[in-house]
Amino acid sequence: MEKISTLTSRFALIASLTLLPVAMMGQTNSMSAGSSNSDGASASDKKFVREAAQGGMAEVELGKLATEKASSPEVKKFGQRMVDDHSKANDQLKEVASSQGITLPNKLNAKDEMTKERLSKLSGEQFDKAYMSDMVKDHTQDIADFERESSSGMDSEVKNFAAQTLPTLKDHLRQAKEISPTTSASASKMQGNQ
Repeated sequence: MEKISTLTSRFALIASLTLLPVAMMGQTNSMSAGSSNSDGASASDKKFVREAAQGGMAEVELGKLATEKASSPEVKKFGQRMVDDHSKANDQLKEVASSQGITLPNKLNAKDEMTKERLSKLSGEQFDKAYMSDMVKDHTQDIADFERESSSGMDSEVKNFAAQTLPTLKDHLRQAKEISPTTSASASKMQGNQ
C-alpha cells in the first residue's frame, strides 16, 4: 500500500513537473504581449479607438449643425466636409474596432453634447466664429493624439488607421485656421457697425 502511495505521489510530481513548462510558456506568451489583450489591441490602443470614435461622431454632429446654422458659405462648406470626411473615417474605425473586439460609443459624451448645445443656441456670425474656434482647438488636439498613436501604438491595424487619417486631420486644421480669421474679422466688422 505504501508503494502505491509513493508511486502515486511520484507520478503526480512528474506530471506536474512535465506540465509546468507548458503552463509557464503560456504565461510567458501572454506576458510578452505587454499590455496587449488576447485580441491584439493594448489598453491604450482601445482607449485611442474609443476616443477617436467619440471625436469623429462629434465632428459629424457639429458639422451638420454648421451646414444648418452658419452664415458664411466657407463655414457651411467646411461643416459639410467634416460630415463627409469624419463619416468616412468613422466607418473605417468601425471596421478596425470590430476586428479588435472594441465596443464603440453610440452617443456623444457630455462634453461634446454641451458643445453642441452651446453652438445650437448661436446663429450667423456668432455661430461661425465659435464653431471655427472649436474646430481649430479640436483638430489641434486630434492631431497630437493621432501622431502619438501612429508612432507608439501597439496594434498595427490601429496604428495604420491613425497614420492614414492624420493627413486629412492636418488638412482640416489648415483649412479651419484659414477660415477662422475671416469669421473673426466678419464678426468684428458686424459689431463695429452696430
